[in-house]
Amino acid sequence: MAVLDQITAPRDLRGLSEDELTQLAAEIRDLMIRTVATNSGHLGPNLGVVELTLAIHRVFDSPRDKVVFDTGHQSYVHKLVTGRAGDFASLRREGGLSGYPSQAESEHDLVENSHASTALSYADGLAKAYAIRGEDRHTVAVIGDGALTGGMAWEALNNIAIQHDSRLVIVVNDNGRSYTPTIGGLATALTSLRTDPRYETLLEVVKKRLNAVPGVGPAAYDALHAMKKGIKDALAPQGLFEDLGLKYVGPVDGHDRGAMEQALSQAKKFGGPVIVHAITRKGYGYDPAERHEADQFHAPGPFDVQTGAEKPKGPIWTDHFAEHVVTIGERRPDVVAITAAMMHPVGLDEFQRRFPDRTFDVGIAEQHAVTSAAGLAMGGLHPVFAVYATFLNRAFDQVLMDVALHKCGVTFVLDRSGVTGDDGASHNGMWDMSILQVVPGLRLAAPRDVPRMRELLDEAVEVSDAPTVVRFPKGPPPADVEAIDTVGGCDVLVREGEQDVLVVSVGAMAPVAVDVAARLRDQGIGVTVVDPRWVKPVDPALLELARSHRRVVTIEDNGVVGGVGAVLLQTMAEAGIRTPVRLHGIPQQFLDHAKRAAILEQVGLTSSAIALQAVHDITAEPADPDGAALLDADRSR
Repeated sequence: MAVLDQITAPRDLRGLSEDELTQLAAEIRDLMIRTVATNSGHLGPNLGVVELTLAIHRVFDSPRDKVVFDTGHQSYVHKLVTGRAGDFASLRREGGLSGYPSQAESEHDLVENSHASTALSYADGLAKAYAIRGEDRHTVAVIGDGALTGGMAWEALNNIAIQHDSRLVIVVNDNGRSYTPTIGGLATALTSLRTDPRYETLLEVVKKRLNAVPGVGPAAYDALHAMKKGIKDALAPQGLFEDLGLKYVGPVDGHDRGAMEQALSQAKKFGGPVIVHAITRKGYGYDPAERHEADQFHAPGPFDVQTGAEKPKGPIWTDHFAEHVVTIGERRPDVVAITAAMMHPVGLDEFQRRFPDRTFDVGIAEQHAVTSAAGLAMGGLHPVFAVYATFLNRAFDQVLMDVALHKCGVTFVLDRSGVTGDDGASHNGMWDMSILQVVPGLRLAAPRDVPRMRELLDEAVEVSDAPTVVRFPKGPPPADVEAIDTVGGCDVLVREGEQDVLVVSVGAMAPVAVDVAARLRDQGIGVTVVDPRWVKPVDPALLELARSHRRVVTIEDNGVVGGVGAVLLQTMAEAGIRTPVRLHGIPQQFLDHAKRAAILEQVGLTSSAIALQAVHDITAEPADPDGAALLDADRSR
């Protein structure tokens, strides 16, 4: 019988022998490799935390002691030893296990975070709450060195350091990488600092006795303390953590479970906040991952287990952006590129290879990236900041107050906008077109296909007095949809029959909009389909088109509240245009993980559902056009 089959809760780990624990680690790695090879997911990070996670659960008592992972994609081992091994084959599949911690799955999961640098703040609050309530509980925060490049982590550390009675253990999983090698001065500041509570106790006794000696006592203590610091500096240079007042244990080999348990046990007994520095290797125990130069199989697609070779796949939106941004860089020496620790995922690796002096990886620090981009623009350059749409949310204030207020020419390229699917609620890029609508002067483009992505990116980098945004979804782009005409800045994709229904197609929803038009034509309903290209600000030509049609239908893969359709409706009302509008977008709710197509179907963003609603609206329209002048947004969305 496999050892893993015997593990239903963390307490079952404590009765295992050394041989059984070694076998368990091997079984866990084998199951993760086989599952991710089929389902895709985050493999490299989880291979690197097997022994570390086992040690945590043998030393601490989850769920009474809370374990918070930063980021949550390194929680697969945690899932396997908290009773979910039997369901692991469903990882990231619709209705199956999430790729991140999930409160709905287990009492051992508390924080469903998949955005980096947040765990220390959660842990700080938890530890304070337990102290105030007088509860004998520990909080364990597992954070990677990559996540420590985020400013929020250091804001938390600044506060944790003064909570001297906080029963908080911070495990720094130091593998030298986020997606790729960790960037910045902080990455080099993780040194071999150690602390021993017995030493500190002895020092405190000496301090009291020396200070009691009249006249010379305090000076003698200061000299002794300076000597102590000097000796420790010579053996292990002091780092930021001890300077903050945090006790530091390590470095520890994170793949040596026994050593990890000893270090964690020492930290647990200390009675205050402690950092345990674990050195690990991403992809550990699986040769293809360890040899994978780009990212140690951080998040591979389906692959062959024996060789590690990923299954062939066609080019995705990101690949086309990667190619075109290099073309822009060759033409425009003032264009520079910025990434937040995601050089390969957002397609800037080729730009970096061609223009290393014009490419900046700032670490997991989106806020800094945006304001640094403002500074670059002020200095006469044009920055292109490529980032997943969901991560731009973290830097909204900087977009508003640091870039837009100062009229800086910065281009934001939002990859994985709209529904992303498998990664779940935190990764769906469904908020950007709502959030960014409130930014004065900002111009937002949503290309429907690759040629339009190139055109709009070219236009965006020409804007020097305002922020511009170009967004596109995850996965392969649709077939090109050519325009049959232009009206103002809008592309006309379909024009058939009378001016009954105006379909406003946003970005990659164009194939759906074109199919909606075909279905309406089959019902004898005249239809025009337009792609505004630039969806912010609203094109005046779009308003006139809305005025001349009987009804307007908008389709977007963005939250329906405050999105493109909602702003068009508001603008039409301000212009006195009373044409009824039906909005189709994503419900304002956190969506469970599933494939993009499945989620779009669930929320009604399919041509059949949209066309059926349009036919119903047209046929239900009163004979007197003044009888129902306005139609509210679809409240089911």
